[in-house]
Amino acid sequence: MKRRRIIIMGAGGRDFHNFNVFFRDNPAFQVIGFTASQIPNIYNRIYPPKLAGELYPQGIPIYPEEELEELVRKFNIDEVVLAYSDLLIEDVMNKINYILSTGASFRILGPSDTMIYSSRHVIAVCASRTGAGKSTITRYIARILRENKVKYVIVRHPMVYNKDWIEVQRFSSYDDFKKYNCTIEEREEYEWHIRDGNIVYAGIDYKQVLEKAEKEADVIIWDGGNNDWPFFKPNLYITVVDPLRPGHETSSFPGVVNVKLADVVIINKVNVASGENVRIVEENIKKLNKNAVIIKTSSKVKVDKPELIKDKKVLVVEDGPSVTHGHLRYGAGYMAALKFKAKEIVDPRPYAIGSIKEAYEKYEHMGPVLPALGYGSKQMKELEEIINKVPAETIVLGTPSDISRYLKLNKPVVHVSYEVEEVEDNKPLKTIIITKLKKWGLLVEQ
Repeated sequence: MKRRRIIIMGAGGRDFHNFNVFFRDNPAFQVIGFTASQIPNIYNRIYPPKLAGELYPQGIPIYPEEELEELVRKFNIDEVVLAYSDLLIEDVMNKINYILSTGASFRILGPSDTMIYSSRHVIAVCASRTGAGKSTITRYIARILRENKVKYVIVRHPMVYNKDWIEVQRFSSYDDFKKYNCTIEEREEYEWHIRDGNIVYAGIDYKQVLEKAEKEADVIIWDGGNNDWPFFKPNLYITVVDPLRPGHETSSFPGVVNVKLADVVIINKVNVASGENVRIVEENIKKLNKNAVIIKTSSKVKVDKPELIKDKKVLVVEDGPSVTHGHLRYGAGYMAALKFKAKEIVDPRPYAIGSIKEAYEKYEHMGPVLPALGYGSKQMKELEEIINKVPAETIVLGTPSDISRYLKLNKPVVHVSYEVEEVEDNKPLKTIIITKLKKWGLLVEQ
């Protein structure tokens, strides 16, 4: 039987997972290559033989997505598989039309083909868009488990920026960031977990990740990336939506999938969104998923040195993915600058260089904030240079990663933190978690 020739479109996460669990040992398919988008410095590498398996002794090349049409013709591709997240549905349709115009067929692998079953209980925290507040919800759930003496670990969606292609990573201290040569984007996702005392797993091969995680936990909390659905089959499926971007819960891919599959949908940031936007989002959720429990939460912003903001000219540095492909104009840093009465929020765009300047040109919705892009050492140096050039008195750091630990900065840094709080007095999310723990036989009697 002739093997169908495949190209997988990805962004250094879902693409490799889909290959590992569906294509790697499947003789019906021949994966000719991956294409890379959204994330720089991934293409022109080889997915290594140790991960690619026996059918791919030379590994599998990774190309820029811009070369897709040429690759389809050159390699006589039968099928192109879309395997990355945080797209608007309009973007997905444009990609489908583009792929079909090359003569190739189009495919998206669904949850049943890509979720791995665990012998432990899995609580998945996903979102309608990146930046909705998944990790604050994850840390809130982790605190509930910790208070009730339940053994748990966090498993993060992959971020495959390390050229060493590490199958399994385990983070339990700040020293592990150096051990695994983490980028800013990785630190953004891990640092607050480590601060809270959580153990975090990540990597490339999530069957191996799951095997390791299961050995030290009774509950695995899946802390999703972007708005992707979980790699593990959840026993409790939670989706976080953002009323600062009303309508995205019905127009994003695969955010809509997460809303429709959720047992619980959390409308976060109700303290900073308008009541009308909260109402719109709630009505949209009810139309998509009549059975989901809807819970409202606040995202409370705090800073460690408010006196360095008041009456000062400040530079706001925000979480990179949220204000780029997540389509937020600004994040917690900007809101903190307003709350604590900065004299001026200095626009960093005139001082942008290199790939960060290109990001401003690509994502025109961005407000006067600097995305903390740092997908490699070169981009981290660009970020450092821009920060030091901007004529501000204080850096308001809205990203969870403390960039002052590894960049040489010429201005004092104010750290912004944000914690989730349940709006309803009866704390329905906590009640749901406690009820599940009892059902699973994991709750230690007090």
